[in-house]
Amino acid sequence: MGIKGILQFIKIEHTLFSLPFIFIGAWIGGEPTAEQICWIMLAAIGARGLAMSLNRIIDRDIDAKNPRTKNRHLATGELSMNMAWSLSAIFLLMLLIGAWNLNAVALAMSWLPVLAFVIYPYTKRFTWLCHFWLGLCLGLAPAGAWLGIVGGDMGWEAITGAYWYPTILWICLGVMFWIAAFDLNYALMDIEYDRKHGIHSFPAKFGEHNTMRTSVQMTLFWFLCFAVADPHEGSLFLLTALVMSIMNALVIIGQNRFNDFQRTFFYTSVITGWVLLGGLVLA
Repeated sequence: MGIKGILQFIKIEHTLFSLPFIFIGAWIGGEPTAEQICWIMLAAIGARGLAMSLNRIIDRDIDAKNPRTKNRHLATGELSMNMAWSLSAIFLLMLLIGAWNLNAVALAMSWLPVLAFVIYPYTKRFTWLCHFWLGLCLGLAPAGAWLGIVGGDMGWEAITGAYWYPTILWICLGVMFWIAAFDLNYALMDIEYDRKHGIHSFPAKFGEHNTMRTSVQMTLFWFLCFAVADPHEGSLFLLTALVMSIMNALVIIGQNRFNDFQRTFFYTSVITGWVLLGGLVLA
């Protein structure tokens, strides 16, 4: 398998979700140097690749039965399990090298996202709260970047001294609700399959109407989290959060009017993070 196949395997385009919030976490930690940004990027790419690789490995049997996912690399045999595990090891190494070059605390805490990644694929087998666990996985991204910046000077006091409260905590919660809102709607594509095969998704349990209503509520929640976290108190960041929350809610409410709702919502969600990053940097 070539580079293109590997990028497709880990769905590299979904990295666009977490990158702006990684930069937001780093910016809140203090104006990062170019070297710090490089190591944060290496760790972030490693974490993203590891999360997707583990998800594909653990879900390979489910993917093989689902008409939407049956052509994925492990399901078709295009990628061997040995290769998938090797890629996972490489991505883990990238995460650890990036964290190690940032500071000792970031390296020591790198087990936390790895554990979250391992648990996530199993959650859909037991609870519809799986969407929120996925949100938690991505919600750790800004905290990790922040720790990569401040951990070198503060050491463990960055965590024990609660310097992550309130700004980073609320940013992380905002990301969690934001990703949960997206994933609730993403799961609509598999609603019938999930019901038939006992996969615990929110749409499968509560239906399409409740999914739409709840994802709008999640959008309100993530706006409130970002409003509370607003690093500059009433800044451009708050305005961009308001504008993007309204845009996301309108897309969700009007989903039946779009020829391709999933694609439209994907691009709207991706744009959201980058607009918020712009609002923070330009404030």
